Amino acid sequence: MNSNHNTVRISCAYDGGNIQFRSTRPNELDSTITDVIVVVKQDEYTELEQIAHKQYFSFRSTVNDSITKCRYILDNASTTSYPEAWKDATVCYSSDLYDPDSWKRVLNTRYENGKLVWDMQHTGTMYFAYFPPFSYQRHLDLISKCQQKTTVLSLGQSLEGREIECVKVGTGERLAWIIHRQHPGETMAEFYAEGLLSRLLNLNDDDSTNDPVVKQVLEMYTFYIVPCMCPDGAVRGHLRTNAAGANLNREWATKHYYEAPTLERSPEVFWVLRHMDETGVDVFLDVHGDEEIPYNFLSGAEQTPAWGPRLQALHGAFGAAYERSNSDMQLEIGYPPPESPEQAAQYMNVATNQVSNRFNCLGMTLEMPFKDCWTNKNPERGWSPARSRQLGAGVLEAFVYVHPYLRDDTEFWTQLPLEDRYVEPTDDYRHLEETMPLYQFIQLNRRFYSDVHEIHKKETSGLDQGKKE
Repeated sequence: MNSNHNTVRISCAYDGGNIQFRSTRPNELDSTITDVIVVVKQDEYTELEQIAHKQYFSFRSTVNDSITKCRYILDNASTTSYPEAWKDATVCYSSDLYDPDSWKRVLNTRYENGKLVWDMQHTGTMYFAYFPPFSYQRHLDLISKCQQKTTVLSLGQSLEGREIECVKVGTGERLAWIIHRQHPGETMAEFYAEGLLSRLLNLNDDDSTNDPVVKQVLEMYTFYIVPCMCPDGAVRGHLRTNAAGANLNREWATKHYYEAPTLERSPEVFWVLRHMDETGVDVFLDVHGDEEIPYNFLSGAEQTPAWGPRLQALHGAFGAAYERSNSDMQLEIGYPPPESPEQAAQYMNVATNQVSNRFNCLGMTLEMPFKDCWTNKNPERGWSPARSRQLGAGVLEAFVYVHPYLRDDTEFWTQLPLEDRYVEPTDDYRHLEETMPLYQFIQLNRRFYSDVHEIHKKETSGLDQGKKE
C-alpha cells in the first residue's frame, strides 16, 4: 500500500513487501521530527492454530524534502504473533533492497508502549525490514546456478503454481534431507541454504573444488536440499503461512479433525513428504529463524516415541561437531524440550518430530536469530545474511562427524567423547548477559516449536479479534 503524503511515501509494492501505511503527523515534542505511522499486515488466517499471524515487515520509505528526521512507529507491534520478541530487536535498513550485505541495524530501535519505534534521518529512498529480504528472483537465480552443477528436481507446485525445487547432490549411501524456509518470513533460512549450496557445488567458482570436507561429504551422502518450502508466502511477505494460511510446520501429519498434508491446503509438504517416502531419510535438518532468542541453536525430537539413547547421542554429537566448526553455534540456549511423551505427542505434526519417527532417524530443527547473535555480537549488522550463509556452509563438518553412527545398531554412544554429550537447552538466556540483572528475566510459558498458544496462552476472544483484524 502506498501513502499519499507529499513529504513521505511508504510502499511495499515489491516481492516480499509487507506494511500498511496509516498516517504522518508532526511529533508532539519535537517539531523537527515527522512521525510515520505504519502497521504490519497479517498472514492468511490459520485454521489449525486459529490465528492470523503477523510480525515480518519490509517496506520502502521515500522522503521528498528536507525533513530532519523521521520517527517510524510500528503501531500494532503489541498484537503481533510474538510481541515479547521486540525487546532487544533492531530494525534492518538499506538503500539497496537487493544487496543483502548492504543492510545494517537501526541501533536506536526500541519497544515502548506497545509500539516498535525507530528514528532515521534520510532523504530519498530507504528500505526497512525485520530481516533483509530474500526475493523470489534471488531464489530463481540460486536454482539456475545449482542446475548448472547438479540435478534440480521439481517435487511439485505450490498453491499459486510455483515449483518446489529440490537440489540433489552427492553419491553416498546415506540420505540427508535439508529443508529451509517453511516459515517464509524467516528469510535467514534461505540465506543459509545459499551458503550450504555454494560450498557443496562451488557456486562461486572460487577454487573450493579442492575442499576436502566437500569431497568427503559427497561420497558419504546423497543430499536432497529444498531451499524454499513456502515460495507463495515468501512473495506475499507472510511471516509463517502459505497462500491458504497453512503453517507448513504444522502440516506434516493429521491432528484430530485436521487432515494434513493435503494438496488443497499444503501441497508443499505433501510433495516433499511423498518424495521422502520414496527415497528414505537417514538424517533430517529443518532450517528456521526464531524471533525472540538471540542465539543459534538446535531442537530435536525429544520425548517422541523414537527418542532414546541413540537419537539423543546423535543429536549431541551433531551439535558438538557443529559448534566446533562454527563459533556462532551453541548448545545451552534453545527451546526447552517437552517434559513428557504426552506433551510431545501433541506436536507430531511438526516436521522434525514426524520425520524422526517416520524414518527412525536423527531429525533436527535449526533456529537462527532475527536479532543480534549474543554468541558473537555485532550490533551494527546483527545476525546477518552473510553469517547465515557461513553457518550453512559450516554444517558439513557435523554431517561428516555423525556419518558412521547414523545407522549403527550397537551402543556406540558409550564410546563417544564427553564433549559430544547431549545438552538439554533452556530459554533462560538473560543470565548470560553480564549487564542484565538476573531478576529482569521473565521466563515465557513452555515454548514448543514456537507455538503461539503455548507461549501466550491466549484467550479465545483474543484469537477471534486476531481473525477479524
